[in-house]
Formats: sequence, C-alpha cells, structure tokens
Amino acid sequence: MKLAYVCTNFNNSDLTVAAVNSLATNVGHELRCIVVDNASRPAEQDKLRRLADARPDVDVFFNERNVGYFGGLNAGLARLRRSLPSFEHAVVGNNDLEFHGSFVDSVAHNLHLFERYPVVSPSIVTVDGEHQNPHVIRGISPLRERVYDLYHANYHLALLIRWLARQSRGRLRRGDEDEHAHGQEIVQGHGSCYLFGPRFFVEFEQLWSPTFLFGEEFFLSKQLADKGYKVYYEPSISLVHVSHATVSHLPSRRQWELSRDAHRIYRQYNPVGRHAGLSGG
Repeated sequence: MKLAYVCTNFNNSDLTVAAVNSLATNVGHELRCIVVDNASRPAEQDKLRRLADARPDVDVFFNERNVGYFGGLNAGLARLRRSLPSFEHAVVGNNDLEFHGSFVDSVAHNLHLFERYPVVSPSIVTVDGEHQNPHVIRGISPLRERVYDLYHANYHLALLIRWLARQSRGRLRRGDEDEHAHGQEIVQGHGSCYLFGPRFFVEFEQLWSPTFLFGEEFFLSKQLADKGYKVYYEPSISLVHVSHATVSHLPSRRQWELSRDAHRIYRQYNPVGRHAGLSGG
C-alpha cells in the first residue's frame, strides 16, 4: 500500500532519524516521510538535511518559527496533499515513534476501517510497556474535570496535584487504557499518533489547531464529532512511543503554562465538561 508518515521535529533530530529508519523496515510497500522542522537549532537541522540527502523517500522542510504541534502537522499534511495526492493513508504524529517491521502490513489488513472512520488510533505502548490507548473511551468525569480546573488555576497548586497523583501510585488513574486489547469506537486517541485515511482528506482540509501545544486529543475529537464521527481504536495496529521526548526539552513551568493556555481555550468550547475532556493534566 501507499503510506506516508508526517511528523514534526524540534531539537531532537536523532529521534526523527530513528523513526524514519524503523518505518523503512516495512518492505513491500510504497512509503514516504514528510518531516516538518519547527525552527530547531542549526545542528539539529543539519542532521535532517543529511537524512534527506541519504533517503529519497524523505522530504524535510524547515519552518522559520515554531508553529506548534498541530500547526506543524498541518504544514506537513498540506505538503503531502500537494506533492503526493495519490497517498490517501498517513501516519500522523510525533517523531519519537518506533515502527516494527509488520506495522504497514497491519494497517493494510485494516483498510476496511478507513471506509467508515476518518481517524484510526493504533495501540501505543511506551518503552516501559505502558499502554497509552484507548486514551478516552467515553469521556471525563465531572469530578476529574474540576481537578483539571484546579490544576490549571495555579502553578504551585499544579505541583501539589502532581505530587498527590504520584503518591497515589496509580490508584487515581482513569483506567481507560486497561481496555487496550479491545477494538472499539472511542472519544479520544492518544495524541502522539493517529492514522488518517481517505475519508479524513475528503471531510477536512486540516487539523483544527487553536493551541500551540497540548489538548490536541480533545480538539481532534470535537472536529470529528461536529461531523458525526468518532475515532476507532484498533489494537492490531501497534507501535512504540518513546514517551514525552519532545516536551522533555521544555522547562516544567513552561510546560504548565502551555497546558494552562490550552485548557483556557478548551473551556471556551466545553464550559461544563459536556464533551471529551482535555485529559493532559
């Protein structure tokens, strides 16, 4: 099959190179990679240039400024539609992904899902064996919504909530990911990776991206819901996520500020927790 991989890069080009090389282990398919660099340091950009010089199946372009996660992905998707219009299936997401050699075969075996769903969410497992999908199956509880409000109200309060969550040793987690063995319709897939099919490109010109970073799962779920769609989670399509490799470069307070800004925009569209929930806190 024809499959494109669209990802963003910000000062961690070694991860991008590793992701692209792991996808290349999938033989018997026509693959292309589009890498959007969000104004990385010159040394990191040079690594991407060497990658593109060595790999004719890799297209790299450089933004003059960091436009954020979904903003960068939209630039890559626009480039994909212009340069490779015959590619109707795409892996879209982070650059800190590892693809096993039968990944594309597993996508090809599930093409029937893309006839109904614009977005399919794969099984995502961290290097520590933690399942990150299905991310949100039905929604976020009102109590947890209020905790998110408190988390984003004050940085020092956020630190306290983080500490309490760590002390709970997982007892307060939502537990949606425990259903990782069961394929089903879900409200949100984990934002590190999505699979787009022909229906996405027919229904939407780009991803809805009102935030710089964080909250992407909610905004995609609302974008789909507004046209009557849900995400489908398919466990037989699986990959590895080197978790939080991008945001690990950001200072902790800066992470919180970006999350706070995203939460404020989320509250504009979901003032009382009626929808999927912004689940990044």
